[in-house]
Amino acid sequence: MKHKTIRSFAAVALLTGCNANPATSAGAPAGSSMITMDYAKYLVPIDLHFTKPTQSIEGIPLGNGISGVLVWQKEGKLRLSLDRADLWDLRPIKELLLPHFTYQWVYEQVMKNTYDTVQILGDVPYEREPGPTKIPGGAIEFDIKELGEIASVHLYIKQALCEVKWKNGAKLEIFCDANNPLGCYKLSGTDKLISPILIPPVYSSDKVKNNATGNSVEGQGLQRLGYKQGEVIKNGNSYNYHQEGWKDLNQDITLQYRKDGFKDFSYDISLQWKTENNTSEGVWCISTQNSLYSNKDDQKKAKEVFNNGFDKTFDLHCKWWNKYWEQSSINIPDTLIERQWYLEMYKFGSASRRGAPPITLQAVWTADNGNLPPWKGDFHNDLNTQLSYWPSYVSNHIEEALSFTDWINKCIPVAKDYTKHYFNADGLNFGGVVTLSGQPMGGWIQYSLSPTVSAWLAHHYYLTYKYTMDKDFLTKQCYPFISDVATFLNNIILADANGKKQLPISSSPEINDNSINAWYKTTTNFDLSLIKFLFKSAAELAEELGKTTDKTKWENVSKQLPDLAVADNNLLIAQGFPMNISHRHFSNLMAIYPLCLLDIHNAADSIIINSSLNHLTKLGPDGWCGYSWSWYAALLARAKRADKAAEALRVFASAFCLPNSFHVNGDQTTKGYSTMHYRPFTLEGNFAFADALQQMLIQSDDGNIRILPSIPDAWKDVSFDKLRAMGAFLISVETETDTIIPFLPGSL
Repeated sequence: MKHKTIRSFAAVALLTGCNANPATSAGAPAGSSMITMDYAKYLVPIDLHFTKPTQSIEGIPLGNGISGVLVWQKEGKLRLSLDRADLWDLRPIKELLLPHFTYQWVYEQVMKNTYDTVQILGDVPYEREPGPTKIPGGAIEFDIKELGEIASVHLYIKQALCEVKWKNGAKLEIFCDANNPLGCYKLSGTDKLISPILIPPVYSSDKVKNNATGNSVEGQGLQRLGYKQGEVIKNGNSYNYHQEGWKDLNQDITLQYRKDGFKDFSYDISLQWKTENNTSEGVWCISTQNSLYSNKDDQKKAKEVFNNGFDKTFDLHCKWWNKYWEQSSINIPDTLIERQWYLEMYKFGSASRRGAPPITLQAVWTADNGNLPPWKGDFHNDLNTQLSYWPSYVSNHIEEALSFTDWINKCIPVAKDYTKHYFNADGLNFGGVVTLSGQPMGGWIQYSLSPTVSAWLAHHYYLTYKYTMDKDFLTKQCYPFISDVATFLNNIILADANGKKQLPISSSPEINDNSINAWYKTTTNFDLSLIKFLFKSAAELAEELGKTTDKTKWENVSKQLPDLAVADNNLLIAQGFPMNISHRHFSNLMAIYPLCLLDIHNAADSIIINSSLNHLTKLGPDGWCGYSWSWYAALLARAKRADKAAEALRVFASAFCLPNSFHVNGDQTTKGYSTMHYRPFTLEGNFAFADALQQMLIQSDDGNIRILPSIPDAWKDVSFDKLRAMGAFLISVETETDTIIPFLPGSL
């Protein structure tokens, strides 16, 4: 472990080189601790505190990456809404498997102006069919009327514990075990015998017609899945519930390009409890069969934890969370922004865990409202999954971030079949909207079947390597993935009349929605930025690995790419198409952030960056969602507009989040931050918020480590501990500064 101390005026910055395997080096050195702070001062005020959350999406969130629970009150009962990340209905969209449904065919329809035929196959089934989709698990209820009035409902984020207190002294403690795929509770302080009740989702009911409908935003009725309702069996102090899911009855059609081989999906919920000396303890566990993440030992682990007891399990659980919080910390004088960052990092630790699926739209908190989750709770790779992992690198949570690339690796066989079928090309591309197993789901195909999805996914492989400098990861995962994507893109971009390589047709999420006008005949800045990044990084990494032939090949492709489309110093949607509407997705600005192809410290680039941001601000936020404000803050931080960046973060935290900190897309005030006021809960805005603040505190993508590069003048007392920089350095800062530290990876 190498150290170098930098002193500059009133600042003290500690750099620690930590070039090592990300799976083992993401944490601090053994024996270290967080920056000196009093948890009573910094973490207790950040905790969530209620008297009675009344809706499921406003409940207290607990999770361990694979399992999750929302604690809330429903019709006089305390309800624990249970979830598991791999509860998935994987039925295929048959239209996407038709032999003629290809990128070339779509191109031909666009050229012939017959795009309605494409929408019928690519978009209509997403709304028409209930699956594929994430599905809910079940719930546990406690009839608490005998306990009287609730005094408080509290989430301790340091311990990831929900505590419900009654005025009569009763107390219920709940946590999702950090070390096992299950949850535990303890009810104490009362002589009332209150037993839990296991409540299954209503997949089939005489009271609800089987044609129960809804749209993909509201969530369709569960009955549309066509499941036979499972049976709840009670045996003394235990419940067991078995639910059969979708069955692959016609494998021939799905195996055209699906290699996941999963069929006959089902899941089980077990709940067991015991009561001694006026204290009741219980353990629940959801286990799956024939899922990408099924583990036959899950129920066995639940029995072991039950036998070990609540207190022993909770002690081990707290040790995991203590280590998690030791990874990094911040201290800023804006209490609203600081509190929101800690809440985001709490949710990140709850939602992303190695060995579990990565973060979906709602992660382990699927809606408990009798419907499927908004947008089917899927993996949206045209923005949502990517933004969810933005904060992981600088916050020094590489281990948790690896769940994303681990999942991508698992899905590569399915993605390669999709690439061959839809694009008729070698190499690798992923669907933009996919299932747990990587199966494309359709939707607006300009984005759900975009040719540059894997280029954005490749960005996360690149960041993982640059922030860890793990040569093993570079050799075995990062470069092979990026090289495969580069091979694919090189196969489909074609030289135009000027010798510049272009996509046949291109799009920019989600400009012009799903109309034929969403397709552009020249490559959009969104696609072009991703393609430029991909070949640039491929050449860089090939050189690092000594692959000179590859380096030359990727550099030659880069030279044949057109320049970004710019007019009046503004980044356009595409050549000849200025951004002239307020829109939620800043897809034309990818080159500024997150790809950092343009640098505010370069005179020519700074003109384009500042002009483009001025134009974005002038268009206003009418069409923005909550995540737009988070992304806007990151863009402002990159442009060193510190006051505006902080203001954008305050708007997000105060206007687009529920009291439990969940981002719900729409403006929940009437202050004009957006014309959208709806409430579909998704997580990407939350995690992009955390990243935007981190961009204000440290930047390191241009060969320098820039400490506190974008801090408002009013922030006189700023510090952070063990934030991570490219080159695999951990940085700790005790007082405010604007220090620049030149570095070469591994040189300090």
